[in-house]
Amino acid sequence: MSVNNEKEVLLDVSHLEVTFANSKKHVFKAVKDASFQIFKGETFALVGESGSGKTTIARAIIRLNDTSDGEIIFKGKKINGKLSKADKKWVQRNIQMIFQDPAASLNERATIDYCISEGLYNFKLFKDEDDREKKVDFALNSVGLLPEHKSRYPHEFSGGQRQRVGIARAMIMEPEFIIADEPISALDVSIRAQVLNLMNKFKEERGLTYMFIAHDLSVVRYFADRIAVIHNGRIVEVAPSNELFHFPIHPYTRSLLQAVPMPDPEIEKAKVLRPYDQEKEDASAETGSLREIRPGHFVFMADNEQEEYEAIAAEMNSYLDSHKE
Repeated sequence: MSVNNEKEVLLDVSHLEVTFANSKKHVFKAVKDASFQIFKGETFALVGESGSGKTTIARAIIRLNDTSDGEIIFKGKKINGKLSKADKKWVQRNIQMIFQDPAASLNERATIDYCISEGLYNFKLFKDEDDREKKVDFALNSVGLLPEHKSRYPHEFSGGQRQRVGIARAMIMEPEFIIADEPISALDVSIRAQVLNLMNKFKEERGLTYMFIAHDLSVVRYFADRIAVIHNGRIVEVAPSNELFHFPIHPYTRSLLQAVPMPDPEIEKAKVLRPYDQEKEDASAETGSLREIRPGHFVFMADNEQEEYEAIAAEMNSYLDSHKE
C-alpha cells in the first residue's frame, strides 16, 4: 500500500500476517495481509467489531505478538522479527501503548509513583532522584492529577483517574508514537470527553502521532484524521475520516455505519438495514487486494468487484465536484 503525498510516513505496515496455533497445532490466522501507513503527527484510527484483529495488530507493532509474514517499518527501520537488544529498547522507548483496561494494566501492588516511574528506571531517563520526582510530578499535573497522589495505589482511584495514570505513564517516556487501545471504552461517558481532549492536547503540544483503536464509530469520527476498517483480520477500507463517513464504499463499512444509532427517531425508523454478506467476502478473498479507488481512499476488492466500486467512486467525484465552492 503506497500513498503518494509529501507527508512523512512514521509507520508502514505491509502485508502483515499474525497466526496462532494451539496445542493440537490448529492454526488460526488472526490478521490477514494487512497494509496501511501512518503519517507523522496524525491520528489514525483502526475500527472494527470485537475479535476483528485490532488489538492483535497493535500488539504486533509493539512486539508483544510475533508476526508470521509481512513487515512493520517504524521510522525507516524494520521492527518485527528478530532484533538486537539495542533495537528492542529503541522500539520500547519510542512506541508506547495506552491499554484498554486501566485497572489490569497497572500493578496493584505498586504505588502510582512507581507505576509512572517504571519506564524512567528501565531506561535511566533521569539524572538523580530529584529529577525523577520532578518528571513524575509534571506528568501527573499534565493529566490533571496531583503530586500527592504518588503515594496511593491504583485501586484507590476511579476508572477515569486510572486511565489518566496510564496516559501519564506513556507520556513520561516522551515517545513519538502512541497506540491507544480503546482507551475510553471502560470509562463513563462524562469522562470520555475529558480523556480525548487530554490526548488531543498532548498531540498539539508535543507533535505526537496516535494509532487509536476503537469499535465506536461516533468517537473516531471527530477524533481521527484517517480511518482503517478491519473485518475478520483483513483491512477492507482506508480513507480520510470525513470521506469514509460520507462516502463509504466497501459493503462491510456501509453495514458498520448503518449500525450507528441516530438521535432523530424519524431517521432511525426510516433506516433500511443492509446486512453484510460474509459469503461474498469469502469468495473474493482469494483474488482480492487493497486497491486505491481515489486519492488516499483504499478498498479491498476482487477483480470482478472493481467496476462496481469504481462506479461508486465516480458518483462520489461527481458529487464533490458539484458542491465545490
